[in-house]
Amino acid sequence: MREAVLFLFIVVAGTAGELCVSRAMKSVGEIHDFRPKSILRFILQSARLPWMWLGMALMSVGFFSLLAILSFREVSFVVPVSALSYAAGAFGAKAFLGERIVRNRWIGIAVVCLGVTIVWWSRK
Repeated sequence: MREAVLFLFIVVAGTAGELCVSRAMKSVGEIHDFRPKSILRFILQSARLPWMWLGMALMSVGFFSLLAILSFREVSFVVPVSALSYAAGAFGAKAFLGERIVRNRWIGIAVVCLGVTIVWWSRK
């Protein structure tokens, strides 16, 4: 049970954090000028966005969940199973960010999910 909850945190919180940060960065826009003053302005502008802070907090939850599960499970199991975040990211990008996802990406996501299923069945 503890393992499933930690994986849920890794996948859901980590992916939700990435989606929030992506939303924040899309509102800030690209950086084209790499002089220190411009970079500082970019960082300060990003730091004012609630989506950025929420994203960083959620990504922290995902990261510390990863650390927790690595304290009692093998990396060769944890990393492949946490790849479910790729599927969650695609669904979240479509629903939350309105991104269009082409068929080949869905096929790749299905392959990743199949791989995760095989790894999950191999657990001890």
